[in-house]
Amino acid sequence: MPRSNIEIGTIYIEDMEVGLARSISKTIGDKEIEMYAEVSEDHNPLHLNDEYAKGTMFKGRIAHGMLTSALLSAIIGEQLPGHGAIYMSQNLKFLGPVRPGDLVTATVTVAEINLEKKRVRLDCACRVGDKLVLKGEALVLAPSRS
Repeated sequence: MPRSNIEIGTIYIEDMEVGLARSISKTIGDKEIEMYAEVSEDHNPLHLNDEYAKGTMFKGRIAHGMLTSALLSAIIGEQLPGHGAIYMSQNLKFLGPVRPGDLVTATVTVAEINLEKKRVRLDCACRVGDKLVLKGEALVLAPSRS
């Protein structure tokens, strides 16, 4: 399966600096929403049923919020820090819907580095166009050369 626009690898904590960022963009379509529903067991009709979703505050179907946030996990596990990274915590605030067909751009930015504990605090954001739809912060144990 093709890997879209991910630059796979590892950035060691010793090579990081505050402000270092990586991004990924992906169109969230019906296939992704249906696959996420199967894997997560979240079959909320807001995500899967057009008629039901039209009657909600969103006036149509939206993607699962955690599907959108999974793009952040892809960056952390594949790019920044990348292979060997261990998620310690994540907080998220959902600010707007992602609809089927939307191109989501997720960005992770180094906000703080603790070399002694080998931990990195990352600012996380997802956008659809110029609209911020998700923001948060992650704490990860970063791979080290030592």
